[in-house]
Amino acid sequence: MSESIEKVIQVKGVDIYQAKTLVLHDLNFEIGRGEFVYLIGKTGAGKSSLLKTLYGDLGLKKGNIEIGGTELFGLKRGQVPALRRKLGIVFQDFQLLTDRSVKDNLLFVLKATGWKDKKAMQSRIDEVLQLVGLPSKDFKMPHELSGGEQQRIVIARALLNDPEIILADEPTGNLDPDTSMDIMKLLIDISKKASTAVLMATHDYMIIERFPARLLKCEDGQVKDLGGILF
Repeated sequence: MSESIEKVIQVKGVDIYQAKTLVLHDLNFEIGRGEFVYLIGKTGAGKSSLLKTLYGDLGLKKGNIEIGGTELFGLKRGQVPALRRKLGIVFQDFQLLTDRSVKDNLLFVLKATGWKDKKAMQSRIDEVLQLVGLPSKDFKMPHELSGGEQQRIVIARALLNDPEIILADEPTGNLDPDTSMDIMKLLIDISKKASTAVLMATHDYMIIERFPARLLKCEDGQVKDLGGILF
């Protein structure tokens, strides 16, 4: 990676544990602003554990990770919300609040991350819904939306705090092929236009072939940087 590109994630000498089990060891990699990176590897290889560590769900016991200027080693539970304001998180199973409208789902996140001004909150909701191509869906309930629309709302939710990086865990895993392509185009467009880095875990090699980008592979307890080579 060029030294001139601002690094939004720096991982140095990191070991990752699930409880007392070492899952990944001696991780060293960087991701630059606006970079799109795939995280690949077999089921159980450690992809989700790495993502959970990056967004503060798993504590860091060895090494250091810096995300947008925040160091994760020694991060206290009360500091996690501040970390997550720098991140957007997109899950495979959406995790929308099913008893609330799209607008109320987005308001919930804004309030939880410290927003107070009602006019500013409404303006930001309008902006992110426009970005994901659903400007008129704020009154809908999640069950009234298609799978692709729900995932677009999840991406809108991830964008609310203008994150430096989006962490996406199998974001197309529950979608049909055509809808998956639409979601990929959206994520790549956001990466380019907003200079938001994207780290996307996926098993879908057809998507990687269609939208080639840098590959990080979880294998043999390590994360290997394959560049843009798929094999």
